[in-house]
Amino acid sequence: MSDLISVTGVVATPPRHLVTREGLPITTFRLASTQRRYDRGEGKWVDGETNWFTVTSFRQLATNVVGSIEKGQRVVVAGRLRVREWQNDEKRGTSVEIDADSLGHDLSWGTAVFTRTISSSIVAGAPGPDGASVPEPADGIDARAAEEPGDDLAVARAQRTAELPVPF
Repeated sequence: MSDLISVTGVVATPPRHLVTREGLPITTFRLASTQRRYDRGEGKWVDGETNWFTVTSFRQLATNVVGSIEKGQRVVVAGRLRVREWQNDEKRGTSVEIDADSLGHDLSWGTAVFTRTISSSIVAGAPGPDGASVPEPADGIDARAAEEPGDDLAVARAQRTAELPVPF
């Protein structure tokens, strides 16, 4: 199915990360998306119904999601929609899933700091995925570390990212 969808919502469950026997990283979580509308009669905003999605990400996106997204955060997800009917014993239902192509924080609700992950398969000086030359890291500084010396938040993020399994 090639139905593309873009959804904003709240991460409703902690992201669950696994790596298959073949080495494929997968991260999933549930997303709650509630539309709000202004009720002129009552003079206030009211919640509509909540749509629930299972969001699944693969490969580098899955690794980045587990290192960046937490339960309760507002996110934007773009990907392919899959609707599946299921049945087990006496129960039947419908599963609505999004295979994520891209995912990030919804900046309408807060700020974020972007830290680019550099794959171990990318060689400094060689063309990167965007065609630009990958810069040489500064002496003794992890390429994922802070741009400014003493930026503890960026260093912590770089260390957390460095601890994640690399899928290549």
